[in-house]
Amino acid sequence: MRRLAFDGGRVVPFEERHLTARYVSWLNDPEVVRYSEQRHIRHTLKSCRAYFESFRTTANEFLAIEADDEQLGHIGNIAVAVDVPNAVGDVSILVGERRAWGTGLATKAWCIVIEELLAGRVRKVTAGTMSANDRMLRLMQRSQMAIEGRRPRHFLLEGREVDLVYAARFA
Repeated sequence: MRRLAFDGGRVVPFEERHLTARYVSWLNDPEVVRYSEQRHIRHTLKSCRAYFESFRTTANEFLAIEADDEQLGHIGNIAVAVDVPNAVGDVSILVGERRAWGTGLATKAWCIVIEELLAGRVRKVTAGTMSANDRMLRLMQRSQMAIEGRRPRHFLLEGREVDLVYAARFA
């Protein structure tokens, strides 16, 4: 995906320069990964590099969200798993930089990526989240995704069962 600019930042292809101790710390922060399956894994620079490298030979995309504010810089990532034969892109997001939470930067980045994907690369964009993840549910709604279904009691979150919620948007 090409570089995509939005008010306050940009989405760019993830590069070696994004592989930092700060990035790894996000993935090991229980609050940042509270609603992610990444919460079960202890990450290292080596494991993050392996994940980054896994995108090189696929149609999938690993993108970095960068704020124009140099104090914030790289604030998170968006991954796109592309099902080429069916023209579907499954999108996920992680905003690790807590100072960027609530600024609207993630929403702008998410929406511009979805628009770019639907402008020609895929016919459908999907996403999923835990039913307890209110921020992600609002993000899906803001990007005009519609709830497609639920997988009841799919995850255990802090000892309680929560649903997996699926959403999608068509071109």
